[in-house]
Formats: sequence, C-alpha cells, structure tokens
Amino acid sequence: MRNENEIKSLNNKEEAENLLKESRNRIDEIDNDLFDLICQRTSIAKDIALAKDYLGMPIYDKTREDAIYAKVEKLSEENGIDIEIIDQIVNMLTILSKNEQKELLRRNVDG
Repeated sequence: MRNENEIKSLNNKEEAENLLKESRNRIDEIDNDLFDLICQRTSIAKDIALAKDYLGMPIYDKTREDAIYAKVEKLSEENGIDIEIIDQIVNMLTILSKNEQKELLRRNVDG
C-alpha cells in the first residue's frame, strides 16, 4: 500500500489515465468490501439483540455507543480524517443496527 502522504508525479496523459482507472477500480473493490462488512456488522447486531432480549436489556446502550464514538473519534484524529463525517457514518451504522435489532425482536414477539 502506498504511503498516503506520498505525492505521485505523473509524466504524461497515459500515466494519468492509468492512475485514474486503477484508483477507481480500487475504490470499487473497497466499496464492495465496505458493503460486505456492513452486512456482517448488521448480522452480528441481530445476535446482540437476541442476547439483550434474553438478558432483559434495552436495545439502546448509551455507554456502549459513547465508547464507540470515542474510539472512532480517536482513530479519526490519529489518521487525519474529518471527525464530523466519521461520526455521521457511525451514527448511520448504529441506527441500522438498532433498526435490525428492533425488527428481530418484533418478529420474535409477533411470531
């Protein structure tokens, strides 16, 4: 993997076009990986819902969510990534997880 701080110099149009094509292909691969990881995360959220239901715990766990946000904010700072945008992404992921948990519990109640 290339150092993110490394500035690549291009010598001609062909190199620029090749770099653009390779970079877009790599982004497509990463997007597919991200989607797969989101699906895995959502599946695990269903397991968490079952455990919480059995233990009589609510779906919303403020302490856990605060810990997640603190962790990703630290990682954002360490890697120079916009914290506000990362917080929005994590917020969407936690909403997705809670919605999946609620749906699973609703199906268990409704039969």
